[in-house]
Amino acid sequence: MQNKNDLIGPHGGYRNLKSYQTTEIIYDATVAFCDRFIDKRSRTHDQMVQAARSGKQNIAEGSMASGTSKKFELKLVGVARASLEELLLDYEDFLRQRGLTKWGKDHAEVQKIRKLAYATDRSYSTYKSNVETAPADVAANTLLCLIHQANYLLDQQLRQLEKQFLNEGGFTERLYHARRDARQK
Repeated sequence: MQNKNDLIGPHGGYRNLKSYQTTEIIYDATVAFCDRFIDKRSRTHDQMVQAARSGKQNIAEGSMASGTSKKFELKLVGVARASLEELLLDYEDFLRQRGLTKWGKDHAEVQKIRKLAYATDRSYSTYKSNVETAPADVAANTLLCLIHQANYLLDQQLRQLEKQFLNEGGFTERLYHARRDARQK
């Protein structure tokens, strides 16, 4: 189990969330991937880019809402997780429909990509060559690795948020209870 600082980062704010940083890379990589391998006029191109964007944006919006409603934050992080799951399926479909191999978790390239998660100042440029110049199977499998990493982080974040919500609630929830208690007096 990771501790809170592994998930959130040392300085707080959504830009320091490891999940947000990973989904920002996924979004940038998905735009580049789709521009290379998916017809820009196709619905799939738009859906994949929007799913990647939704993952990133909902983490940010959820984090911003955390001060007023833990319930809303939980909901938005859940939406981000669902968007990434949809995107994961799109990449798996891409590989399957083209007869390309989906790498297993023990594949040597998967191990290399997973190790990049520990690079300092990790950004899209860390993965750029795997997306912009590599063959389609390498690019798609790289994105699958990144999405699995993001999903893992989001699952941890959701568990943490659920625990916080049950123990503390958010501002809105605390206001509700304070108002209810005041009415009962």
